[in-house]
Amino acid sequence: MQHNPTGATRVGLALLLGLLAFLGPLNIDMYLPSFPEITQDLDTSATLVQASLTACLLGLAIGQLFAGPISDAQGRRKPLLIATFLFALASLLCAIAPNIIMLIAMRFLQGLTASAGVVLSRAVVRDVFSGQALTKFFSLLMVINAVAPMIAPMIGGFILAFESTSWKSIFYFLSIVGLLIVIIVAMKLKETLPPHKRIPSSAGASVKTMGSLMKDRSFIGYALVVGFIHGGSFAYVSGTPFVYQDIYGVSPQVFSVLFGINGLAIITGSFIIGRFSGIFPEKSMLQTAVITALSATFLLLIMTIIEGPLAAIVILIFIYMTTMGMVLTSTFTLGMAKQDNRAGSASAILGMLPLLLGSIFSPLAGINEASAVPMGMILFVTTLIGFIFFFTLVKKDEVKA
Repeated sequence: MQHNPTGATRVGLALLLGLLAFLGPLNIDMYLPSFPEITQDLDTSATLVQASLTACLLGLAIGQLFAGPISDAQGRRKPLLIATFLFALASLLCAIAPNIIMLIAMRFLQGLTASAGVVLSRAVVRDVFSGQALTKFFSLLMVINAVAPMIAPMIGGFILAFESTSWKSIFYFLSIVGLLIVIIVAMKLKETLPPHKRIPSSAGASVKTMGSLMKDRSFIGYALVVGFIHGGSFAYVSGTPFVYQDIYGVSPQVFSVLFGINGLAIITGSFIIGRFSGIFPEKSMLQTAVITALSATFLLLIMTIIEGPLAAIVILIFIYMTTMGMVLTSTFTLGMAKQDNRAGSASAILGMLPLLLGSIFSPLAGINEASAVPMGMILFVTTLIGFIFFFTLVKKDEVKA
């Protein structure tokens, strides 16, 4: 494939890679409106239902650690086809799960297999693009990806609106989507990592590659910033179904809309990076995003403590998610800029940390089902940690350079 493609080739590649990356957020967000129904149907607790999201996030995180190095050795196309087919099978097993324990186990498998689409779509971007073209293309890809969390809960809410359907129908739908993606990838995606650029396939080589990335102060700084700030946002993902529906009394359909509009926030943040990266230093824009995120989450924490109006909660989360689009785009392009043949492994670390940390934070949002304070506290604390890592690793490294 040509380097830094333009025109119709660029747009077609963006749509194809967006479809691959679509599996991750679709897998996470689509069943959120059904949380209360799953709790009732499987006779379980909100915390255990949130644990099914945790299991999915763990699967997504662990899967990337394997998918990235494997693709650096075997190429991108074959691992994608195999993993996506297994995702379709895992989705089917989720639909027929008879109890919450089985659902949690199958959600882990679902996340594990969906991880390939997330990490390898990013690796393909690094294979094909570089420099300013990398930033602009990834911001375009982020806009496409942001549509997933925006429409996924809406699709889930729409499916649940029919009297004859239940939460199981959502997983049947995901299984069909997985099979369709397998067909499209098989027909349209060409291999982007030629054999002469591949890293030898062995456990030792993978550990060596990961070790060299961990010693890269600048890279690990970006990874920790996005890890804590994006990872903390999963407390919002798991917490708002109960906060919005049980505390503020909105319907599953209204929740889907309130949740979905934050996709517009991510699009806005990503667009800002792509549009102004040639005018302002990208690292400076990342700094602005981190400071704004900290301010928004501090005010959000105050609102949850005083039980402020729903409108205030929604607006502050929208601002927070706008900065999320900026953080996701800028940390990826800055962190991946010098990775070359380590792109798969580097993408795995950047994608794995938010999910691994998110799997820890997401169930904590349900500690007190009658209060939004746990969610607000997690968002503020994780953003504060990301803020600290930015100024102690990323910014400090810039001063040394």
